[in-house]
Amino acid sequence: MGDVAMLVPVLMALTSKYPELRITLLTRKRFEAIFSQVPHLKIIHAEVKGKHKGLLGIIKLFKQLKGLHFDAIVDAHNVLRTNILKFLFQFKAVPFVQINKGRSEKKALVRYKNKVFKPLKTTHKRYADLLSEIGYPIDLSLHCVLDKPKMATNIKTLIGPYEHLVAIAPFAAYQSKIYPLEQLQLVIKTLIANKNLKIVLFGGGTKEIDQLNMLEQSCTDQLFNMAGKLSFEEELNLIANVDVMLAMDSGNGHLAANYGVPVVTLWGVTHPYAGFAPFLQKSENSLVADISKYPLIPTSVYGNTYPEGYEYAIASIDPISISNRIQELLKNT
Repeated sequence: MGDVAMLVPVLMALTSKYPELRITLLTRKRFEAIFSQVPHLKIIHAEVKGKHKGLLGIIKLFKQLKGLHFDAIVDAHNVLRTNILKFLFQFKAVPFVQINKGRSEKKALVRYKNKVFKPLKTTHKRYADLLSEIGYPIDLSLHCVLDKPKMATNIKTLIGPYEHLVAIAPFAAYQSKIYPLEQLQLVIKTLIANKNLKIVLFGGGTKEIDQLNMLEQSCTDQLFNMAGKLSFEEELNLIANVDVMLAMDSGNGHLAANYGVPVVTLWGVTHPYAGFAPFLQKSENSLVADISKYPLIPTSVYGNTYPEGYEYAIASIDPISISNRIQELLKNT
């Protein structure tokens, strides 16, 4: 979801500069709400577990797409499915550009020996470069975040009055990117010392919901577990209206950043140098594991590989430093 969410500010910049363009986005149905504010955008659902599954399904998708007579195709994914589409579209002579994911640079960043530790091009910039290739350069430094909608009435009723609202999304795809819940409780305890502050928790899946319910029970008047209680559209509405988001290296941080919400991210065996930091966030909002204790970091682009003893490197981030950064950001809201 994070890679998909990072397309939003790029498309906002594109449609702002070139309002005459008509864009078709091929993505999964569950991601459609992320793009609700992008103008001149038509969405086609990639049903990769349904009618577009397998080679025959991709051919069926190609036949659907070719009838739309595109002037150019931008592949922001560059995986097997899209490479098959590229092969098929070559017979239609449609310009087809694909993202350069910088695999060799990322390999140098995460290798254990002769590591090249330097910031790489951001994913947002890689997307923008694709548009330049087809003749539509954009400027990502311009204001291209989404408008903040009014908070939905049912969410207001659920949370009640507050002065500050903080969102916490404590989970990620891999354990190495998840901050220990025991330490997260210390962060929460520090924050809720401010009686005018409330915290909303995000997650999904039975196990995650159970863990969040345990956190909620520790402070029911200031802590609200939203997992399983809202639709995805309602979650986006709530995320847009928080004052600060605390997230792991995961999609929730990107969703919040798209609305201009300050996002504090925690990084374990991954690192913002790989180019996946949320949009337009200050570098001091990225809190990384202690590299003096874990000198091989980053060991992975996605968090799925690491040497023995690194699985809990993220725990070396001090809870006080997290709460202090959040409180510093709240002063400016």
